[in-house]
Amino acid sequence: MIPFNKPYLTGKETTYIQEAVDSGHLCGNGIFTKKCQSFFEQKYNFNKCLLTSSCTDALEMASILINIQPDDEVIMPSYTFVSTANAFILRGAKIIFCDSREDHPGIDEDLIENLITPKTKAIIIVHYAGVATDMDKINSISEKHNIFLIEDAAQAIDNYFISSDGSKKTLGSFGHLSAFSFHESKNIIAGEGGLLVINDKTFEHRAEIIWEKGTNRSSFYRGEVDKYGWVDVGSSFLPSELTAAFLWAQLENIDVIQKKRLETWDIYYKELKNWALTNGLKLPFIPTYSTNNAHMFYLICKNVDQRNHIIKSMKQKNIDVVFHYQSLEKSKFYENKHDGRELLQSEKYTNCLIRLPLFYTISKEEIYSVISNLTLIQF
Repeated sequence: MIPFNKPYLTGKETTYIQEAVDSGHLCGNGIFTKKCQSFFEQKYNFNKCLLTSSCTDALEMASILINIQPDDEVIMPSYTFVSTANAFILRGAKIIFCDSREDHPGIDEDLIENLITPKTKAIIIVHYAGVATDMDKINSISEKHNIFLIEDAAQAIDNYFISSDGSKKTLGSFGHLSAFSFHESKNIIAGEGGLLVINDKTFEHRAEIIWEKGTNRSSFYRGEVDKYGWVDVGSSFLPSELTAAFLWAQLENIDVIQKKRLETWDIYYKELKNWALTNGLKLPFIPTYSTNNAHMFYLICKNVDQRNHIIKSMKQKNIDVVFHYQSLEKSKFYENKHDGRELLQSEKYTNCLIRLPLFYTISKEEIYSVISNLTLIQF
């Protein structure tokens, strides 16, 4: 069996977890939490980072921080995971779904502005497959309309946007707030885990309070107040030191992990290019303004029948090939709340996108087994 994903352990995870246990500090915001947060701030030039128990938690913190109120409108892609929407639904927001691009599952930047109304509070962009959204366009819209910009960068660790002036900037550093994921399916993992990036300094102090269950405990530990108490809304968003210790072992090896994933991605692309063209499938599209972090390798089939045939054929060969998101505007929960617009590209990706196995420990033999079995399928 070649699985779709297999979590990779560097070998230091249990060592650091034991160190955390021996330290006597198992709850959050200890030495490993601080190591991880500093890593992101220094390597990627993020303003301030807070580890969270999940990317979902980071998005929920962002929703609280921008003070989402009932009936505020939030624009986001329909082709995304449900957490992107749930974080704002929980605060009472109305979700305005935007269609995907024709050449990529990410949000169609050219459709956003027409969806803005006086009630629009924020734009949530998702860097699908880790590939950058056109941040020159997105920044322009956000600034023109004075709307909050939040990046769902769950899949986008260690990837960059290349601006029209040639400068390169890390994904996650554009939004007022940004969220990353360390779920076991991501490039860098902690089982579960996430990160809130606070690029707008005006949110720094309140973010710590919300992170610490609505208390000013962080200020107390720094000696800024003589006692701490309940000062705002909040929740238990910070992870334990065990999660942070596991994550630290991964972050120490990020360059090695990324290099191997890119090698796998490049083999898939090179070996499947002609086959895909012959059979009417499309390979992943990387725009000139984005680098590639090899989060996933996907194919766009001609139709749902072709996709289902590939999945079934590969499973018969013990190779796990999977589809991905279901377009949220047609979900059971939201279909009656959607405004009725047809989101044709989002539906296309719902019906036609498949993902190939891609993980750090996949061998060359396994990669070529995926390729050979895929290219033998008869249509």
